[in-house]
Amino acid sequence: MGQPNSNSNLKASDSNDSNTFLNILITTFSTIFLAELGDKTQLATLMLSAQSGRPLIIFISAALALISTSLLGVLIGQWIANNLPRQRFTVVSGIIMLSLGIYLVSQGFIDFIHD
Repeated sequence: MGQPNSNSNLKASDSNDSNTFLNILITTFSTIFLAELGDKTQLATLMLSAQSGRPLIIFISAALALISTSLLGVLIGQWIANNLPRQRFTVVSGIIMLSLGIYLVSQGFIDFIHD
């Protein structure tokens, strides 16, 4: 009488899986969509479409290119997840991003001084 129903546990697990799937889907889509808005890839696609007059071919080609680069990112990310400890990866990523930021700021200062 006091034991939980296995069907209710299964339904709760399915609900958690679908919530996790939906959360990952929405987070990934919105992050990539916002990151790609107005970037050089979108501008190149815009210009190629205008020049060629064949927007469907440009769309298909651009979509395949973005799918390919996304697949590459997922495969490399999976390899990293399987071969590097998460904490080490986080530290290395942070160092790389910080280094890039310092480099870009220093280049900005050098360009500012020379102008």
